[in-house]
Amino acid sequence: MSTRTLDALDKRVLYALQREARRTSSNDIAASLDASASTVRNRIRNLESDGIVRGYHADVDYEAAGYQLYTLIVCTAPIPDRGKLAAAAAEVPGVVEVQEVMTGEANVLVRAVGIDGDDLSRIGEELDELGLRVSDEDLIRRTHRRPYSGFEE
Repeated sequence: MSTRTLDALDKRVLYALQREARRTSSNDIAASLDASASTVRNRIRNLESDGIVRGYHADVDYEAAGYQLYTLIVCTAPIPDRGKLAAAAAEVPGVVEVQEVMTGEANVLVRAVGIDGDDLSRIGEELDELGLRVSDEDLIRRTHRRPYSGFEE
């Protein structure tokens, strides 16, 4: 994937999308940026086709949905296998997110939702069978997100 330089309008469009992509139209963004809606739509299309905007995802409150066991599983993978193992971990039922970390022992972070303790044990065992070494498991209470302020300009 090639990188490109974002101009001020691209950054402000990204900021608006990060704040609330679901309830924000190109007309809303355009009005706040003093640009036309068609310009904003074209910018969004280009950001998507360039792989900068990779998707739009629901931010689920698992506790409110009745799933009390939202867990961060900290794993270690051999560096040469990290990408392959992270991709395989994402396919384990119950896993909702996997992050590859560039440094340290804890170089694969897995977020999983379990129905009960047995379900979390199964997820840990499947990660172990893939070749990931599980070093810690933490229940997540809540995640707080905000848009990257560097796009705000």
